[in-house]
Amino acid sequence: MPLVKTNVMRILEQHKIPYTAHEYPHGKDAVDGETVARMLGQDPARVFKTLVARGKSGGYHVYAVPVDKELDLKKAAKAAGEKAVELIHVKELLPLTGYVRGGCSPVGMKKAFSTVFDASAAAQETIMVSAGKIGYQVECAPQALAALVRAAFAPVTAD
Repeated sequence: MPLVKTNVMRILEQHKIPYTAHEYPHGKDAVDGETVARMLGQDPARVFKTLVARGKSGGYHVYAVPVDKELDLKKAAKAAGEKAVELIHVKELLPLTGYVRGGCSPVGMKKAFSTVFDASAAAQETIMVSAGKIGYQVECAPQALAALVRAAFAPVTAD
C-alpha cells in the first residue's frame, strides 16, 4: 500500500529538505510517543512530540521534545522569553494549529508560532516528528527542520 503524502511532506519537498517517511499502525486515536518509537524501532531520544503552550503574554509557543521526556514549563518560558507558559487544552489544538492530538507537527501549522526544539535535537543526525497525521512520521536533519520553522534550540525538558 503506498504511503499517504501529507502536507508536511509536501512542505518539506517544496523546500527541498530531504526526509524519510515512516508509517505505523494506528486507529482513530493517538498513541503515546514512546509507543510510536517502539513500533517504528526507533530510539525515543530521536522521536519528538510537538507541544503547544500559551505564554503569559497571550502568545503561543511550539515545543518539540523527545517522546520520553517532559516539557519543563520554567525552562520553556525562559526559552520563549515569557514569564510563564502553560500547555493549551487539547480541544484548542485543532482550531489553533490545524492538527489533532497525536498528529501535531511543528511543520505546516495554520500560523507560524515561536518554536523551540529541545537542545538534545541538535546532537542527533536525524530526528522524527509527526507528518501531520496520526500514523505518519517524517525523519530529517534537525537543523533543516529548525531552519524551516525558524526554531531555536534550547534545553526545555525536565531533568
